[in-house]
Amino acid sequence: MVAVAAARSMSGREYLEALRDGTIPPPPMVALMGISLVEVHDGRVVFEAHAREYLYNGIGLVHGGFAATMFDSAIGCAAITKVPRDRMAVTLDLQVRYFKPLTAKTGLVRCEGVVINVGRTTATAEGRLMDSSGRLLGHATSTLALVEAR
Repeated sequence: MVAVAAARSMSGREYLEALRDGTIPPPPMVALMGISLVEVHDGRVVFEAHAREYLYNGIGLVHGGFAATMFDSAIGCAAITKVPRDRMAVTLDLQVRYFKPLTAKTGLVRCEGVVINVGRTTATAEGRLMDSSGRLLGHATSTLALVEAR
């Protein structure tokens, strides 16, 4: 996979900037769900996607796993902007709070991941999911293990 090979030769921030710029293809999971990386900063990233009917669960709402995937992606990517080239961040836990349901009418959603702290072996970060009006749809926190890159 091109993205994995590229990740091994770049810092986390360089890798994410290449993804954002389209220099390397997105990982299959984010492509499948229609998620795009739109901003990369030191300790902060933003992903966007449209809530669509193909993401619905059995009760006619966008499945909560979609938001959880956006949170996990934004939080993990924010963390890798802050770790050394030879390390990667792996999710240990993800606590998600849903405030508003998502439907196709919700349209474009943005998920911002921000680093809270980076230690020697773990990092903590948070995410906020918002609609195009800036209304908060959900919030998440995560602890990530900082491990040797493979």
